[in-house]
Amino acid sequence: MPIQYTKLFQLLSERNLSKTELQKSVGMSSTTMAKLSKNENVSIKIIEDICKTLNCQPGDIMEMGNITDKQLLRLFREEKDMKLKGGLYHQTQVKLAYNSNRIEGSKLSEDQTRYIYETNTIATEKEETASIDDITETINHFQCFDYMIDIADLRLSEDVIKEFHKILKNNTSDSRKDWFNVGDYKKKPNMIGDLKTTAPSKVKGEMAKLLTDYNQIQKVTFEDIVEFHFNFETIHPFQDGNGRVGRMIIFKECLKNDIVPFIIDEQHKLFYYRGLKEFSVEKGYLMDTCFSAQDRYKELLEYFSGE
Repeated sequence: MPIQYTKLFQLLSERNLSKTELQKSVGMSSTTMAKLSKNENVSIKIIEDICKTLNCQPGDIMEMGNITDKQLLRLFREEKDMKLKGGLYHQTQVKLAYNSNRIEGSKLSEDQTRYIYETNTIATEKEETASIDDITETINHFQCFDYMIDIADLRLSEDVIKEFHKILKNNTSDSRKDWFNVGDYKKKPNMIGDLKTTAPSKVKGEMAKLLTDYNQIQKVTFEDIVEFHFNFETIHPFQDGNGRVGRMIIFKECLKNDIVPFIIDEQHKLFYYRGLKEFSVEKGYLMDTCFSAQDRYKELLEYFSGE
């Protein structure tokens, strides 16, 4: 199990307290106590009440077990529901939002991104200004990640992808432009640097074909997800926000297919761009960049596994 309460029962034993005594002191039900005994999710209020009763910290009564790729989605959902601070879900929210937005030109620092997530406020240096769009898109990214976790095990579809875009671009300056089409495919042609993308009139057909081909794969691999990402970015179905939507799809599909996900960090964006540009003639550049990013995320998993 990702979350374990072995330390809680060890502490009770050391203090010569029974489960029944703890249950009565905290005022919890026998069902909740049974959940603790089975290492099942309980509310953060229960954890806080136990800590108050035992005069201890959450780390004194709960810990992470070894996190495997198959347990990761469940762990994210547990920590999200518990509103657990400082855990893997919390760190992933901040790092994914910061790096994905930064790749697209956001000026917010990782510390500012973390501050927004943790306090719902923005900290700036003296005489420094922060873009309203950067702030809005950061908050939107947190919300989109939560939505992604909720539907991660569902089949990838146009509706899911459009919902990602709608959440990510909601209330931005782009959303106030009639032609921008938030939550739907582009109306005007666009390019990636000097590279042409799919014409607006052909996007729906190309996206339908891409998803049909992808969803017919019996056992989706890491390589399949990266190739889907390249094809998605080549189509560039939305007026803007394609990179952020595409990287959210990557994370979702890794979770769905029991593959360790990864975060392309801002420091490696030039390698990432080169990988996308050269993919049709040399897949190795993008694959290597994504494998390296996966290795970095594995290090984070190892930390939270206590290894």
